[in-house]
Amino acid sequence: MEYGVRVARPADLSGLAAIEHSGDAMFAEVGIVFPPGPAVVNDMIDKGGEILVAGDPPVGFAAVEEVDGAVHLEQISVRADLVGRGIGARLLDAVMARAAGSGAPGVSLLTFREVPWNGPWYARHGFTELPGERWGPGIRAHWDAEIKAGLHELGTRLVMWAPTDPRKRSTM
Repeated sequence: MEYGVRVARPADLSGLAAIEHSGDAMFAEVGIVFPPGPAVVNDMIDKGGEILVAGDPPVGFAAVEEVDGAVHLEQISVRADLVGRGIGARLLDAVMARAAGSGAPGVSLLTFREVPWNGPWYARHGFTELPGERWGPGIRAHWDAEIKAGLHELGTRLVMWAPTDPRKRSTM
């Protein structure tokens, strides 16, 4: 089944937290249990972030916002029973294309270093670790907020970056 990617409509938003929470069991299998709290996607909706969805009704989403003059990917989530079917990759491709189309120099994100569907997955899609000396104040604020929320106690985190110009990906 093909899952096209589009900008979320208001009617899509209420079901996105369930998609996000459906992945919690996968994280629990690798020893990561998230503290209780609102879904990340709900925070992004409240902040006015852009939400892209895959499928109609949605089976996955990507939540992005502007940070330090670039696009920041806060989260990609795919319904747990559909993981491994390329839906996340389609969402990431759409994020990269929209970032390039807006003139953004690249896309940043924070993720778990060792979780296979986090750091290694993004590395396979052209992201590299962004050294701390290249972080802007917005990325630093995200990092500090994650520490305060206890996320760094769950596993090693890192900041990653991919330029929107694919010719520059090997030099970043």
